[in-house]
Amino acid sequence: MTKPGDELLFLALGGSGEIGMNVNLYGCRGKWLMADLGLSFADPAYPGIDVVLPDLAFIEEWQEDLLGLVVTHGHEDHIGAIPYMALDLGVPIYATRFTAGLIHAKLEEEGLTDRVTVKIVKEGEPLKLGPFSVEWVPLAHSIPEMNALLIETPYGRVFHTGDWKLDENPVIGQPSGAEALKAIGKKGVLALMGDSTNVFNPEPSGSESSVRADLERFVGAAEKRVLITTFASNAARVQTLGQVAVATGRQVCVAGRSLDRIIKIAKAAGYLLDFPPTVDFDEAMRLPPKDVMIIATGGQGEARAALSRIAHDSHKLKLSEGDTVLFSSKQIPGNEEAIGIVQNALASRNIRMVTERQAHIHVSGHPGRPEIEALYGWLKPEIVVPVHGERRHMAEHARFAASLGVPRTLVQVNGDVVRLAPEGPKIVGHERAGRLVLDGDVILSANGTTMNERRKLSANGLVSVAIAVDKSGRAKGRPQIAVQGLPVEEDREDFIEDAAEAALDALASAPRDEAKLREAIRLGVRRRATAWTGKKPVVDVLLLRV
Repeated sequence: MTKPGDELLFLALGGSGEIGMNVNLYGCRGKWLMADLGLSFADPAYPGIDVVLPDLAFIEEWQEDLLGLVVTHGHEDHIGAIPYMALDLGVPIYATRFTAGLIHAKLEEEGLTDRVTVKIVKEGEPLKLGPFSVEWVPLAHSIPEMNALLIETPYGRVFHTGDWKLDENPVIGQPSGAEALKAIGKKGVLALMGDSTNVFNPEPSGSESSVRADLERFVGAAEKRVLITTFASNAARVQTLGQVAVATGRQVCVAGRSLDRIIKIAKAAGYLLDFPPTVDFDEAMRLPPKDVMIIATGGQGEARAALSRIAHDSHKLKLSEGDTVLFSSKQIPGNEEAIGIVQNALASRNIRMVTERQAHIHVSGHPGRPEIEALYGWLKPEIVVPVHGERRHMAEHARFAASLGVPRTLVQVNGDVVRLAPEGPKIVGHERAGRLVLDGDVILSANGTTMNERRKLSANGLVSVAIAVDKSGRAKGRPQIAVQGLPVEEDREDFIEDAAEAALDALASAPRDEAKLREAIRLGVRRRATAWTGKKPVVDVLLLRV
């Protein structure tokens, strides 16, 4: 497409049609503004991959017109791609103090602190960037300093919600109240880009402060050691857990690098200043079990996180029969199997577990339908464009917004170019919005040659054929066959002998052209493997001319 003209455009390159990897663009009068730059975590469709990144090819083409990256908050699905992609974008990053601290830590790990500019902004103070003026509006969420973005443009104001909820009694921070949000609505909101995650939830998410009572009850009743796992980024929950430890007479031990980092950054930003002193792993194990409470990462079943290692007895911290583990977090869809592995390991050792389904020890950071209704009643947007959700979430969000009296709604997905004004909303084009993967230290296409080959290998196995051929095209000795991942266990040697015969048969009848000869051997061996196993393995052929 050409540069945005006398219009206001919206383009999601991630986070629309999926939960995670949020990256959004606003275009106006020849310039672009990026909101958030997050990542996703890989599923089994990406063997060997942990991190999935957005494909920014579109905006990289128009890099000279990108004014900056404005960040709503510090969750991985909103800032996680920054250390991998910000250098190429070459624009300043704008974030509030706590979020900037998280971004700085990520850049420091990659050695980029001197090459990427991070500027700290203050809530409520507008930032002028070309045709845009951006104001950070504090809202509640499960991390400090979550801010909606109020974006002023020549065509009207956009309220980009980020992740949010309503909380009248927050543990950390002071989110905007009803009157402040009504005041924004009175000045007019052209379009609202809204979080769709919990749109099917008929109940409000609940206050962060409400979880303390049950946490304190279970920790107080426990007769031995207690471990509580939660999202490391939820500094408010960490604050509550510190209060619970003090109230129940237990000393705190923190397990997990991300928790250590969050606590350090939160204190630097003025939070968690009354968090109790912690003890190290050795001291925690010397204390009487009833006197210690462990706060650990790994509630989503991450194999390398502290809880998984503790559950499998490969950590300095030990749990034993009669100890209690509280899962003060929600099970993220897709993590069920990993969480089950950890919970089964704990159950095998007769360790008691309590989850948010059994007690009120977790609340969501995203809005249920009553909260969405309240916000839209205060802001009165002319247009609602759902984001941050799978297609079913966004479609329901649009229907719900329309039922609340929102005049216009539009469901878009990654890559759709939406004109918000004039005469919007309307999809006016489509741009590339794919996925990349971080494979070791290399960024690759999520569906390129490497990943497609790896999928084939993981599904079908590999047969390697090495065969020496003389100048007349005859074999010199027996072909050497190696098998990996093909289901020929007890009869492997028989299969190898048969595959060698297949290679010789192909060699005898194939043309002398080397490429055709190699392909004939490949197909002949694969057909023989399919006859044996029903699988179609990758067959790699090495011809040695002697």
